[in-house]
Amino acid sequence: MTGYRRVLRFLDGLYVAGGVLAALFLIAILVLIVVQMVARWTGTGQYVSGAPNYAGYCMAAASFLAFAHALNRGSHIRVSLLLNAMGKHRRWLEIWCFAVGAAAATYLAWYAVKATMWSKKFNDISQGQDATPLWIPQLGMSIGAILLAICFWDNLVRLFVLKKHAIEAEKLRQH
Repeated sequence: MTGYRRVLRFLDGLYVAGGVLAALFLIAILVLIVVQMVARWTGTGQYVSGAPNYAGYCMAAASFLAFAHALNRGSHIRVSLLLNAMGKHRRWLEIWCFAVGAAAATYLAWYAVKATMWSKKFNDISQGQDATPLWIPQLGMSIGAILLAICFWDNLVRLFVLKKHAIEAEKLRQH
């Protein structure tokens, strides 16, 4: 069982790493906005070419990379009222919910990776001033979608093996 615990610890660390990367992308958005504001205030005319596009790329990466971390912290919307009303059948509803979530997240991850690969293959370039190859900002979306799928599958397996999931906020809500 210690090998299984190591895997769980590694996965939890992976989700935290995704959250940290998401936070760094949010800081990058702040820096881009401040640089643009300072450039306008000083009247130097020196603007970061494509800054609004880069801010959008950072927002997409931050959102997707934070999904798995947010899921394990209980930040996603869950219908706890319904789960609590299920009584002894709660576990089966949670298994069903995690199974549907895992399937949907896997579907999303599959097509996010596929879209990124096609963007790379066809050399898609953004239509903004930055002319960035689109596969670069799409990497954040793909990695975040993969992390979310892994997190859903991880929680589903934990429900079967350990009889509980890893969502922390539930500790406060259960009676």
